[in-house]
Amino acid sequence: MSVHQPIKKVTTHVLHSMKQRGEKISMLTAYDFSMARILDEAGIDVLLVGDSAANVMAGYETTLPITLDQIIYHAQSVVRGVDRAFVVVDLPFGCYQGDSKAALNSTIRIMKETGGHAVKLEGGSEIADSISRILSAGVPVMGHLGLTPQSIYKFGTYSVRAKKEAEAKKLLEDAKLLEELGCFAIVLEKIPAKLAKEVAESVSIPIIGIGAGPHVDGQVLVVHDMLGMTKDFHPRFLRRYLNMYEMMKEATQRYIKDVKTQDFPNEKEQY
Repeated sequence: MSVHQPIKKVTTHVLHSMKQRGEKISMLTAYDFSMARILDEAGIDVLLVGDSAANVMAGYETTLPITLDQIIYHAQSVVRGVDRAFVVVDLPFGCYQGDSKAALNSTIRIMKETGGHAVKLEGGSEIADSISRILSAGVPVMGHLGLTPQSIYKFGTYSVRAKKEAEAKKLLEDAKLLEELGCFAIVLEKIPAKLAKEVAESVSIPIIGIGAGPHVDGQVLVVHDMLGMTKDFHPRFLRRYLNMYEMMKEATQRYIKDVKTQDFPNEKEQY
């Protein structure tokens, strides 16, 4: 009888150790059981149940419409598909801004109802109270600076953030503040690579980049973009590893043809 070694769980401690020894952290989004199971078996380190589900799963233009109940549903599905990966769940827009009590209550629902391992919030000093209150309950928090999609109407554009000195200075200060508050990691989205490098070298917690260059501690992409399931999104930072949009369309067309020509099902595919 073979003896199987237990699967090593990725934890905040593991992620911190990875930064210390220079091992890059791999992170992707996931929104359902089937995809989470594949990504977990592939060896992904972190899965983010992102509010980007509003875009790629529901077809909204922004991330703002997704609700707490909806993110909980997606997170429940992802957690059931995971054995090894560390699962982070986005707090949706409106669940934490300006109200630390609401932030804590939303987080408690996520942790109790999904089995997720951490939550992620967008912003710096302006949400410090919410972060502190969540951390006081013993829940790990991942920060998110740079382009913060929940603030898209404030920015008015999805262009690169922190190109000017004042904004870059605030971003660096916010990163240090998030570390001081107790965040275990920070996502930096769409900022100059030079600034991202400075941030990664200025804090001891892992910095995960998306459009932030190579000099950070890990990378994250939306899984639908990475696999080429989306076709109209072409940012510079995106590398598509497959063209699943065309692959899936072609397979569907073959199925339609086989049904209409009565080639499917054949004798072996019936009872």
